Amino acid sequence: MGDSMHTDETGLRSEPVIAPPPRRIRSSSDILRLLPYLKPYRVRWIAMLVAALLSLVATVVIPLMTKAVIDGPVRHQDQQQLWVLGAAAMAVLVSEAVLWFIRRWLVARATMGVEADIRKDLYARLQILPMAFHGRWQSGQLLSRVMNDLSTIRSFLSFGLLFLLLNVVQIIVVTGILLAMYWPLGVVVVVSIVPITATVLHFQRQYTKLSRAAQDQSGNVATHVEEQALGLRVVKAFGREEYAYDRFDQRATTLFDTEVRKVMVSAKFWTLLEAIPSVSLIIVLGLGAYAAGSGLVTMGTLVAFITMMLSLVWPISSLGFLLSMTQEAMTAANRVAEIFDAPREITDGPERAAPRGGRLELVDVGFRFPSDSSGGADQWALRHVNLTVEAGETLALVGATGSGKSVLVSLLSRLYDVTEGAILIDGRDIRELSLPALRNAVATAFEDPTLFSMSVAENIRLGRPDAGEMELAQAIDVAAADFVYQLPFGLETRIGEQGMSLSGGQRQRLSLARALLAAPSILVLDDTLSALDVHTEAKVTEALQRVLASVTGVVVANRASTVLLADRVALLEGGTITRVGRHVELLADAPEYRYLLAADSDLLDPDDPTERDCDWEQDDDRRRLDHLYLEREAADRL
Repeated sequence: MGDSMHTDETGLRSEPVIAPPPRRIRSSSDILRLLPYLKPYRVRWIAMLVAALLSLVATVVIPLMTKAVIDGPVRHQDQQQLWVLGAAAMAVLVSEAVLWFIRRWLVARATMGVEADIRKDLYARLQILPMAFHGRWQSGQLLSRVMNDLSTIRSFLSFGLLFLLLNVVQIIVVTGILLAMYWPLGVVVVVSIVPITATVLHFQRQYTKLSRAAQDQSGNVATHVEEQALGLRVVKAFGREEYAYDRFDQRATTLFDTEVRKVMVSAKFWTLLEAIPSVSLIIVLGLGAYAAGSGLVTMGTLVAFITMMLSLVWPISSLGFLLSMTQEAMTAANRVAEIFDAPREITDGPERAAPRGGRLELVDVGFRFPSDSSGGADQWALRHVNLTVEAGETLALVGATGSGKSVLVSLLSRLYDVTEGAILIDGRDIRELSLPALRNAVATAFEDPTLFSMSVAENIRLGRPDAGEMELAQAIDVAAADFVYQLPFGLETRIGEQGMSLSGGQRQRLSLARALLAAPSILVLDDTLSALDVHTEAKVTEALQRVLASVTGVVVANRASTVLLADRVALLEGGTITRVGRHVELLADAPEYRYLLAADSDLLDPDDPTERDCDWEQDDDRRRLDHLYLEREAADRL
């Protein structure tokens, strides 16, 4: 993704990639797909519709009562009938006000419930979509859909949809009554509807395109704000506040320009919708005065006609606003539907029981990223990977940066699915397992740990929510995360967003404790010791020796000291495993392996001529690691 801008056919400046390109510019069927969410609230909606229609009846009845008053008691000077009709008119007005209150009271809870239900389902959908989906989408775009777009849809369902329906009904009914009252004037009203329809059709497509652009750009702004908030430490450290502001200003200005264009289109729309009824009213007044003076219509009919025609001004004028709201809701529904329609590429298998043996086998495994996320259609990250890890054995994955280590361990828990080949646990293809079963069997501690805005205990218990206090304390002890007891509120301390109040090593230790608490049969450590100092590393390594003795372990080793945890080592080069063996065997036979470990001298012998050029430092903790290594080698010889 780049920061270059381009201009589309509407004259908009937009980011080249702010979300995957929409498959549809507009689809009214997307808003119809959301109508089933109204079903649980159908009683309220029916009652609301009845109340709205009754209030519409009251709106139409009042001009007819005005006609009756003028042509009846006013013309014949009948005081008694005047009081009766006046009281009836007052009752109708009061009823109309009450019906409006009932309608708004009913619609509020119903539409808010619909919004909450869609938001829950949308969030649930995001949870089950694969990592490939999240790799293609900016988080701000997803946030914009979950919050802004659903609010737009709720506004349409609570206000726009109802008034659009009522206004159309009112226009049709009132126009029919006007034609029945005096058809020459009624024809003028009907003719005025034609240019209104033409105006709607003219501006509809342009406004829809602008609306979609504005909503996408709003998500782009949200993404930028989120990224800058999380990366504020980096921005400040390099003194790049002005640069960050300029990038934000660029996006905010683009959004501003689009919104202004929307207002300009809407203003033209509104101007014509205001002008056309006004011109029609002037014509009706002139023709009506002539007809009344010629005795073609009564004064009461003329007053009622004009009053009823005036009641059409708001429905006709509001068509611009309501249709704009409709277009925004359709665009929002389209954006929401893109998430609901995103393919769930990784699905549950039929097996519900988690494998407990822990034998891991990779058979001719290959993986390549989709072309829209990697930039190329045939970029294989892994190819022809064959590997077996016996139950209870620990394997270290060693390779240069970009060799595919992290991708490989991501395949084990199906964060991604293999492109070719198969991964077996206890002889069963992991694609045949349900995702909960697989992820109960395989737990991963990542190099870049993610922590959430919750307490320390809640973050660790993500590994296993039902874990007891004893198990929690044991996981903390093995991960050398005893620092949590020194926090202001101990395990109940809220650590803040992304755990930024903790050091990198502390975050890694909490991530490791979370994986240990899950008690898996296969434990994956994706270089989880990289941010630890040598003192803490020695302590954690010694504890992990005991833990890994009872599980199958896969350890990504970017530091030579991490290799001490493994029974065997697999060397990964260019997405393929080229060598598998014990550390001493690879050290003797594989120059590329020695080269990878040369930067970390704790496992190299300074008296070995092949390793004499490596730096050699030994403090107390390094000697402790060497002692562990010698103990293991002695056990191997026995």
